[in-house]
Amino acid sequence: MGGSLNLNHLLFLLQGAGWTVVLSVLALVGGGILGFAVALCRVSASRAVRLVSGGYVQLIQGTPLLVIMFLTYFGLPAIGFRISPLAAAGASLTIYVGAYLGEIWRGAIQSVPRPQWEAAEGLALSRTQRMTRVILPQAVRIATPPTVGFFVQIIKNTSLASVVGFVELARSGQIINNSLFEPFLIYSIIAVIYFVLCYPLSRLSRRLERRAGQGRGQTLAPA
Repeated sequence: MGGSLNLNHLLFLLQGAGWTVVLSVLALVGGGILGFAVALCRVSASRAVRLVSGGYVQLIQGTPLLVIMFLTYFGLPAIGFRISPLAAAGASLTIYVGAYLGEIWRGAIQSVPRPQWEAAEGLALSRTQRMTRVILPQAVRIATPPTVGFFVQIIKNTSLASVVGFVELARSGQIINNSLFEPFLIYSIIAVIYFVLCYPLSRLSRRLERRAGQGRGQTLAPA
């Protein structure tokens, strides 16, 4: 690369944007699975399980994502585990996202109106049946808007993957800038690409939040 900005540079940026999307989806899927387990543990009947899962959430939320990535990429090889930049970034984001989604979903589960819990108990359902048939279907509706909104944060946080050598959007822009020395132009383009990726999700999150609010209002309205 060199000279002035051209089509090859733009294609390289778009390739980096593609890897940003891939990494974001990996983090959402992996973090979603982990977060679901964390959320269930956070509302478990076992105090020990609640304490352990709560400790995990507090530890991860109190640790910068950058530090988690350094520990994963540089720490694991120190104890004999070789790991690629993509695997390190994906694992770090999964751990990070799992803690936050776990809290989001825990809040959604606990926000299901108490009469719904009591009604499920009154039907003599087991705890598993109460969660799968009564509580979780309602919690999903509550949790969807903040989950979509948090996906925006995941996309933006993928930029930290550049510190472990993963070439996503921010890193591809840095590489191009190192050869062209046009930071304002290059990072303006990067900002536009991030905006294109994040703005539709932000709009969707607000729309889902309004619908969820209207649904709760109709539920609470007197007959």
